[in-house]
Amino acid sequence: MKALFSAQVVLAAVVAACGWTASAQIKPEDSRAVNTAALDEVPLAVDPHKYQIGAEDILFVKVWREPDFTFPVAVRPDGKITIPLLGEIDAAGTTPIELTGTLTGRLSQYLNNPNVSIFVTDVRSKKYYIDGEVNRPGSYPLVTNITILEALSHSGGFKDFANTKKIRILRAGKINYFNFKDVTTGKRLEQNITVQNGDHIIVP
Repeated sequence: MKALFSAQVVLAAVVAACGWTASAQIKPEDSRAVNTAALDEVPLAVDPHKYQIGAEDILFVKVWREPDFTFPVAVRPDGKITIPLLGEIDAAGTTPIELTGTLTGRLSQYLNNPNVSIFVTDVRSKKYYIDGEVNRPGSYPLVTNITILEALSHSGGFKDFANTKKIRILRAGKINYFNFKDVTTGKRLEQNITVQNGDHIIVP
C-alpha cells in the first residue's frame, strides 16, 4: 500500500513538472508568431488589386519584423483606420494594394524599407440577402462578382414548396425576376444578372 501511494506521488510530481515546463515555453511573443503564421496560411478571399475596401471591413496590417505595426483593424464608419505614428488613414474606396502603397510610403519616414502587407480578413461592407423558401436564408458577404445562380447555390437548396420559377431580386426599388428552371436548362440566360451590394433575392 505504501509503495502504491509513493508511485502516485511520483506520478503527480512528474505531471506537474511537465505542465509547468510546457506553460513556461509558451511566451506572448510565441503566441503572436503562431497567430501571424496562421493568418499567412489563410488564402485571400478578395482580389487585392480590384476589391474596394469599405466601412466595417476587417483588415490585417502586417509589417515584416515590426510587431508594433502588425495588428487587425476595423475600418470605421467614416472610412478611416488608425495607424501608430501615422494617425488616421483613408482606407475606404481603396484596394488592398493601393492601401499597401500608401502605408509603405508613410511608414518610410519612420522605418527603413518597411515591408507592408494588407489583408482583408472579413468583408462586412458589401452584402446581399436571400430570403424565403431556402434552407439557409440570411445575409452573405459579397466578396467577388457573382451571378444570381451562384448566389442561390450558397443558400443550402430550396425547400419542398419553393416556387423557383418566380424568384424576385429587389434592387434599388426595382424588381427583377429569375426563373431557376429556365436558367439551369440554358434558357433566358439574361436573367442571370450579376449580384450587387444590397440585393435582396426572394424565393417565394
